[in-house]
Amino acid sequence: MTDHPRIPLAGVIGSPIAHSRSPALHGHWLKRYGIKGHYIPMDVAQSDLREALTLLPRLGFVGLNVTIPHKESVLHLADIVTDRAALIGAANTLIFRKDGRIHADNTDGAGFVANLRQHTPHWLPSAGPAAVFGAGGAARAVVAALLEVGAPEVRIANRTRPRAEALRSDFGAKVVVYDWVQAAAMLHGAATVVNSTALGMTGKADFSIPLDGLEPWALVTDLVYTPLKTQFLIEAEDRGCTVVDGLGMLLHQAAPGFERWFGLRPEVDDAARAAALSA
Repeated sequence: MTDHPRIPLAGVIGSPIAHSRSPALHGHWLKRYGIKGHYIPMDVAQSDLREALTLLPRLGFVGLNVTIPHKESVLHLADIVTDRAALIGAANTLIFRKDGRIHADNTDGAGFVANLRQHTPHWLPSAGPAAVFGAGGAARAVVAALLEVGAPEVRIANRTRPRAEALRSDFGAKVVVYDWVQAAAMLHGAATVVNSTALGMTGKADFSIPLDGLEPWALVTDLVYTPLKTQFLIEAEDRGCTVVDGLGMLLHQAAPGFERWFGLRPEVDDAARAAALSA
């Protein structure tokens, strides 16, 4: 009887999950590098999360990506939580270790920065304040990353102010909170401008905050990538700003997990981008 090595499995859990582009991206990398592994989307209800994390490693899974609504809950189920995941309050990457422990990390912030550096090598985060619309989990990762790379101030506006205040409490005095009705005022002098809300996404409400205060030398990015170029980015580009779409953040945040699970750092290039867009 032949003793076959176990084929490594990874995947993404969330609910809903059918819309995820991650399977197409990881499938592309697996095929490109000739790795005998599989990446599987799994719709896991909140009530089944603990059971899933117990069972999947036994079935040959080496790790998972985590998306809504589980990114905060998995922190309480993991055995090891990285400092950045703890600071952000959410994890998007799990590694199932050989010793049976679950390792939770958050690569969203690193993916955000890598996307901007890839497309705008001249970007200097220390050149001026950053302005971030939204205060959800993605915004927390973005704020942590911006402060880490040297943004002197991060301005935040959220439709519910207490959530923005929580970021100031967690990240310190460099975070300045604006009321949502005064969000346009954040743009004056801002060197980096980020939409981390779902506003402007296909099927969601429009991004309606006036962008008159955008500096023409600012770097503007939208975490939304459906559509790839949102109205927010179109208007910013019309005002002379450098714009970066949000798809690259998805690609770059995925690469560290792939490396941990399958043993090879994948390249984030045009082919990877095309694979994600094909989903």
